[in-house]
Amino acid sequence: MARTQSRRRSAPSLLELPGVWLGHHLQSAVATLGRLLRAPLATGMTVAVIGIALALPAALYVLTDNLRQLVGGWDQGAAISLFLHQDNSDLDAEGVAGRLREWPEFRRVQVIGAASALAEFRSQAGFAEALDQLSTNPLPAVLAITPQPAYATATQIEGLQERLGQLPEVDFVRVDTQWLMRFQAILDLAQTLVLLLAGLLALGVLLIVGNTIRLEIQNRRGEIEIMELVGATASFIRRPFLYAGAWYGLLGGLSAWLLVTLAVVALQGPVSRLANLYRSEFPLAGLGAAALLTILGGSMALGLVGSWIAVNRHLRGVEPD
Repeated sequence: MARTQSRRRSAPSLLELPGVWLGHHLQSAVATLGRLLRAPLATGMTVAVIGIALALPAALYVLTDNLRQLVGGWDQGAAISLFLHQDNSDLDAEGVAGRLREWPEFRRVQVIGAASALAEFRSQAGFAEALDQLSTNPLPAVLAITPQPAYATATQIEGLQERLGQLPEVDFVRVDTQWLMRFQAILDLAQTLVLLLAGLLALGVLLIVGNTIRLEIQNRRGEIEIMELVGATASFIRRPFLYAGAWYGLLGGLSAWLLVTLAVVALQGPVSRLANLYRSEFPLAGLGAAALLTILGGSMALGLVGSWIAVNRHLRGVEPD
């Protein structure tokens, strides 16, 4: 009777059950990690394969993201060249510029007089002698317009081009944004290809984790049979294998992040030297916090799903004799 009462007292209460459940899971997670670390070669090879598979789409994402930032800088630096009619003087050009400076779409309007345009054109190699043969200045006054960043997209600049072309003093408007639109379309296509590649490699990660867990189940077949003989539940037997898949995914995601970060650091020097040749700066952007969390969460989810499939499929064939 006393023993029965002591057993009842030792049983956890309803409020203690969540803590006991978390304690069991924490113990299983730590024990599984220790088991993986005791086999560093096999674990390292599996983690390296997962990391390389995840690093490929992550690196392409970083590449397309940096190219989008570069194109965004080009969009903001885009300028509209407004060529006036030949009969408009520099004073007329100043009047047109004054009206355009009141437009909220423009950040800066610069007047390039006909004489200044001719002097700049003359400074170009090979044109000075040809221009000396001309008796009059053939170049008109030009307005160099820089739009506000909010109006600097290719679509909005095309709308501004149509409006500016309707001004009576304007001969023609030159805006070279077609190549930007094509480049952005290429980046959109590249982003779609990155998503497709990420899906294929995610399937590869599922196969890698599933095959690894299958081999571990076969290696621990005798241990599993003993646990089933003593009455262990299916969830108890399944738990360490699921945590093994989660650890493989987490470590693989961390290795993928490390590979991409090292690649960005290695490329920053050559990119900086190339940017200096164009008198500009372009710091490469690596994987941000949101991208890192996405990679880690996705890799852990892939590890769990792969291990769940392997466990549910292969544990059924492990029956105690």
